[in-house]
Amino acid sequence: MSHFEVDYFEVGYFEVLSPGVHSLIQDQGRFGQGALGLTNGGPLDASSAHWANALVGNGANALVGNSANALVGNNPNASLIECSIGGLQLKVHCSSNLCVTGASLALTINGKAKTLWQSHPVQAGDVIELGMVSQGLRAYLAVAGGFQIAPHFGSTATVVREGIGGLNQNGAKLQPGDKLPLRASAPLAPRQFANAMQPDFDFSKGLSLRLVEGYQQPLFSSVARQRFYLNHYTVTPKADRMGVKLSGPAIECTSQSLLSEGICYGAVQIPPDGQPIVLLNDRQTLGGYPKIGSVLSLDCWKLAQAPAGTVLSFEKIDPQQAHNALLLARAYDARLLAEINSRCSSAGADHDNT
Repeated sequence: MSHFEVDYFEVGYFEVLSPGVHSLIQDQGRFGQGALGLTNGGPLDASSAHWANALVGNGANALVGNSANALVGNNPNASLIECSIGGLQLKVHCSSNLCVTGASLALTINGKAKTLWQSHPVQAGDVIELGMVSQGLRAYLAVAGGFQIAPHFGSTATVVREGIGGLNQNGAKLQPGDKLPLRASAPLAPRQFANAMQPDFDFSKGLSLRLVEGYQQPLFSSVARQRFYLNHYTVTPKADRMGVKLSGPAIECTSQSLLSEGICYGAVQIPPDGQPIVLLNDRQTLGGYPKIGSVLSLDCWKLAQAPAGTVLSFEKIDPQQAHNALLLARAYDARLLAEINSRCSSAGADHDNT
């Protein structure tokens, strides 16, 4: 039997009873494949995904990267489920530990309410249900050890548009009856992300996105740039894993079309109608619209979790400020993870002494 020819009786699995509105297998993403025309994919809210894995023990000693996986102790690149809008239902066919992070929704196991951002043991026969989101758009469900799924071009990340990744390496979203293999695990000492530390998914008061300008900035007049930074934009319903279309004061550009070139995560394109488009994980690899700059990667999760109608503004920062923000975020997450591990070790020691 090859590594990815799964014996479900030997390994165990979660069965999809209902995939909800839109559920996908994701890991951190597919990198180094842009020359083949393949985009990155990966979780739209990378921080929530990181902590889910950490809280089930996946990569519990690793630094920042991905939140559902940290809470179950996983390799930070362990495969998990991204559930958009909610409605996911799973039946457990082996003992394991799971954690759900991200958007606010109701989590139940066998009909009993459970806490988000905390690891929970499950056993064969249990039924897991995620309700519909009340704040935010996307939740992440990680299991100890991660789902055992074959990588496609170096990643399990599902990109529906490209037809790659996912359970069967064909880019399909999860369907009723799908079996998600995983290795059984004994109950872990509970890991929890403190309520005060959890991200705020209430965007009713608007949000601010930090942006680094790029080399095409001279294509926009000083008046156009001032209009861009001083005004507010609204998230439109034209939003998906590729990007988010905004609505607001039109931004004029001296050139409406350029030679196509590679596009980075968070790039802000200005098409001929002047309405900004912020590109996300499943963006096309090449594009010819002018780009005023790129949203800081640390802020892209906010846009991915923001519903239509959310009002936002842009804040200009320089590359050094962006670099410092990333270093501070990594240090902060590392400290939080160390505190979680310390509390977990203390709880385990107390249990052993009883």
